Amino acid sequence: MSWLENIKWNDDGLIPVITQEFNSKQVLTLAWMNKESLALSVETGHAVYWSRSRQKLWHKGEESGNQQIIKSIRLDCDNDALLIEVEQKGGIACHTGRHHCFYQQLQDGQWTTTEKVLKDPKEMYG
Repeated sequence: MSWLENIKWNDDGLIPVITQEFNSKQVLTLAWMNKESLALSVETGHAVYWSRSRQKLWHKGEESGNQQIIKSIRLDCDNDALLIEVEQKGGIACHTGRHHCFYQQLQDGQWTTTEKVLKDPKEMYG
């Protein structure tokens, strides 16, 4: 897997990953991957991230069912950030039950919620 060696991993062995919906081009989230999660993502065709808070692999949708099917993986010009395009299963990418994670917009000096909750997180995670 020499292609993994072309990546400039940060000091923690991670790379930031911008996840974009394949058809709409909506940015869904920013997450992190390590070598193992990226290799698993390529092998399975499903997004697998590294959870910094839980310090473990995070198979997107393992609890909620909202998996991300990978359509393409791109490395930026500095080799230190990834863009993955996905088909978002279930229409929900955010753990808050929204379509995407960027639902807060700065308006008049305040963060305003601009996206509605599509599914109660309690229904997805118990």
